[in-house]
Amino acid sequence: MAGAPSIRACVLPALAALALVACQGGSPKPDEDVPSKAFPRAERPVAPIIASRFSNEEARDRLREADTVMNRSGVKPGMTVADIGAGEGYYTVRLAARVGAKGRVLAQDVVPAVRDALAERVTRERLDNVSVKLGEPADPKLPANSFDRIFLVHMYHEIESPYEFLWRLRPALVTGGEVVVVDSDRPTSRHGTPPAVLDCEMRAVGYVRAGGQTLSGDGYIALYAAKGPRPSPAAIVPCPPSGAR
Repeated sequence: MAGAPSIRACVLPALAALALVACQGGSPKPDEDVPSKAFPRAERPVAPIIASRFSNEEARDRLREADTVMNRSGVKPGMTVADIGAGEGYYTVRLAARVGAKGRVLAQDVVPAVRDALAERVTRERLDNVSVKLGEPADPKLPANSFDRIFLVHMYHEIESPYEFLWRLRPALVTGGEVVVVDSDRPTSRHGTPPAVLDCEMRAVGYVRAGGQTLSGDGYIALYAAKGPRPSPAAIVPCPPSGAR
């Protein structure tokens, strides 16, 4: 994009500028000063990270998974998107093609070896509109006010501290931006997230459902937009364990 800085150029300065505040006890703090212990814990099982891929890419393409998800979530050329928990990069490379040369993709993973392998793939396939970075389990460390869409694909059930994660994720959305969750409708202990559980946890941090649909098998896509002020960590009410399975 002529005249526009790339994510590579912007990520570090933007991270340094994450001075959005959480109102706690009437005293605003930068996000980086809000400790993890300030957030409630999720009353449900958390699935372990067991692999960097959900399924093989050929099988997913035969089901037109990525096309369906990108179409349903309104990904267009020129957008800036994030792929969190990118793994081997199935969505990363397809998002890069969809947003085009004038768009940007930030791919993130929390496992250093996976991040490194994805960076090698991005270099090998000459994906000049993609940047790769390392995140943290409870903090994706995204630059503020930067993304039209943030994708969480087959990984939400692996987030140990969803309220903190979603709280720290929220400032990264631009006005009108959406979080796109792709998961399976099964218990979190079995590497899925029941939609009612996902809706409840998202709602607790100030997101509202903006759309969605079922996918093949027990899969689904759910879209969320941020609404109203972001709650303080102390104001987040955790969802009941019933239904979390």
